Amino acid sequence: MVNDSTKKEQPKDVDMADAAPAVKPEPTPAELNNLLVADLKKNISLLEKTVSTKETRISSRVLRSISAQRRKLNSEVLRTLIEQVFDDDSAIKQQLLQSIKNTDSSAMDTTSTSSSQSDSAKRSKVLPEAEVYVRLLIVIFLIDRKLYDQAIVASESLVQRLQDFNRRTLNPLSAKVYFYYARAYELSHRLEEIRSKLFAYYRTASLRHNDEAQATLLNLLLRNYLEYNLYDQADKLVSKVTFREDSVSSNQYARFLYYQGKIKSVQLDYTEAYNCLLGATRKAPQNSATGFKITVYKLACIVQLLMGEIPERSVFRQPGLKSALAPYLQLTQAVRVGDLATFHSVVNQHAELFKADKTYALFQRLRHNVIKTGLRKINVSYSRISFADVSKKLQLDSTEDVEFIVAKAIRDGVISATIDHAGQYIQSKENVNIYSTQEPQAAYHRRISFCLNTHNESVKAMRYPPDAHKPSHVETAKERREREQEIAKNLEDEEDEDF
Repeated sequence: MVNDSTKKEQPKDVDMADAAPAVKPEPTPAELNNLLVADLKKNISLLEKTVSTKETRISSRVLRSISAQRRKLNSEVLRTLIEQVFDDDSAIKQQLLQSIKNTDSSAMDTTSTSSSQSDSAKRSKVLPEAEVYVRLLIVIFLIDRKLYDQAIVASESLVQRLQDFNRRTLNPLSAKVYFYYARAYELSHRLEEIRSKLFAYYRTASLRHNDEAQATLLNLLLRNYLEYNLYDQADKLVSKVTFREDSVSSNQYARFLYYQGKIKSVQLDYTEAYNCLLGATRKAPQNSATGFKITVYKLACIVQLLMGEIPERSVFRQPGLKSALAPYLQLTQAVRVGDLATFHSVVNQHAELFKADKTYALFQRLRHNVIKTGLRKINVSYSRISFADVSKKLQLDSTEDVEFIVAKAIRDGVISATIDHAGQYIQSKENVNIYSTQEPQAAYHRRISFCLNTHNESVKAMRYPPDAHKPSHVETAKERREREQEIAKNLEDEEDEDF
């Protein structure tokens, strides 16, 4: 007799049609457009919340979302948004609709449902923040479609409209407006035309104590000067203004440090230039802004070589930067070994790239560093060597120039040697123990100063909740969690297209 519990259950027939997971249909373009319109309207509601609470940090969430939403923008989405936000009899509505007319020939008609609902809905008065936000989206859309002439017209109208308002809640938006205003002119190769206007807007922002707009406009002015190689004017501008890094975003501060490092490098102040460029790499977003970091590391590499130092190999192995910095790695290797022939070969091979990066002029100064490196190696290896042998090893064009080059290297402290004019040779001096000098103490002092400055900057960058010093209000656990979540969102890196 067989126990029923020991019987194996027979497999049951399974209907494969029922077992297959249901395939979710792909959303149609009309549905995607409606979802995007809903997100944009949610951003407008956040701007309204910014006005009601007087908390400008809420609007930073709206600005961070622009980089993701701009990829999905089309003329139908903007047209639907304008229809739902502005009144039918509004002159601004007709102006905005005209600015995006005939910009997207492949767009589909998706406004049948949303527009019909919005027509019957009661519209409230549009806040200036909402109007500026919609106009800014239009300018970004025109720039992305490479309609630069239309973008210039739209941005001019937006900037003129922005001058009519003096509201604290518009400060974060105004910085974005000025950035894309200059960007439209830059892409049209007409950046020089707006220099005087940028100065006027900077003066207005200073009078209104708009720190974010001040920082943005100052960076735009420096970019304007450097685009046309006006380094003296840019240096005078930096010396006349005060950059308040404690009240602006890290992105703008990183950009300012880069421009300052570029000015200092041209003026032969390599130590200060390298410190500025190093600060720019630390202030830049760590997980984005790859193009900005590539530009900074290229200039920092050259400045460090001009200082007589060799960049670490880990700089050239960073993810996303390896291929872009490959020519600079070859150049660094040539400078490190003091091979003048390899140096000239690398410069000639990548001359077009260096000219596009605007670093070719600095490479002309590196030739002396290559010679100094070779002389330093010769000084260590030989107690006495003739000028002819030095010229042969360094592959110099003329033996007569060796004496002058060596004399200058001795005067600059590059090598420790004496010149015998009669015998036409160099006599190396006995090497001095570096630990008997003050060089280790100076190096240790520089490291301590760097650590202290980093600590002070970190303390300055800390943010505290409002009224934290007032003991009258007892915060509940729920309020504390909400506040911490809000602070965490506001402290996120602005990984947008600014760089």
